[in-house]
Amino acid sequence: MTLSGHSIMETNHIDTYLKTLSLHRISQIYLQEAENAANTKLSYQDYLLRLLEQQVLSKIERSVNRKMQLAAFPQVKKLEEFDFSYQPKINEQLIRELASLTFLAEGKNILFIGAPGVGKTHLAISIGIKAIQARKRVLFFTADQLTQNLATAEVSGRLNSVLDQLGRIDLLIIDELGYLSLSKQTAKLFFQLISKRYERGSIIVTSNKPFEQWGEIFSDDVVAAAILDRLLHHSYPFLINGKSYRMKQITKPI
Repeated sequence: MTLSGHSIMETNHIDTYLKTLSLHRISQIYLQEAENAANTKLSYQDYLLRLLEQQVLSKIERSVNRKMQLAAFPQVKKLEEFDFSYQPKINEQLIRELASLTFLAEGKNILFIGAPGVGKTHLAISIGIKAIQARKRVLFFTADQLTQNLATAEVSGRLNSVLDQLGRIDLLIIDELGYLSLSKQTAKLFFQLISKRYERGSIIVTSNKPFEQWGEIFSDDVVAAAILDRLLHHSYPFLINGKSYRMKQITKPI
């Protein structure tokens, strides 16, 4: 579209105002959208609505992308990619209901318990992604990463601050609990975190150990019982006794 000297000056003013207001998406599209509006005889109001819709969608996309980075997922796993036919004992209907995120408002937890490779981490991440798409704050840790962070915070005198920060997250995902046993001190730090979030914020935990073996994880039956009591009080436990997806990939014919 050719602009006259007067139109160029107006465009420069518009660009300046949009930059001042940080309306970056509108600044990218308003000229083309104006031409489309003229060609389709779109009303001024509909043209403005179109620009604002694109700006809002752009803002949401940037927010979601930022939250995805902060969540620190080791990989992106979508619920739509999960093969429920390979794990028929999992309650697919309940998983899909949980993906609607009502459990977050209720401060309930989800626990995926099962052998390695059955899809625990996939399900945890996929629900975490659903939460981020709803613009919730999500953090993902392995149990080892999390307890190391808590131990470091305690040594540096920042434990209460770190616990407060983790307490404000909408959804905390703790993966691979049980692959490594915790010392009695880190087990107590883990208990403090669970207590901080109890009935306030949701947690998703994945573990390869059945509940009756959690005393081994925490090197203390009493601490393990206290942690389980808080996690299970308001929770959706899934005991997955299916086949390994990794073995499925290994045995797949070439």
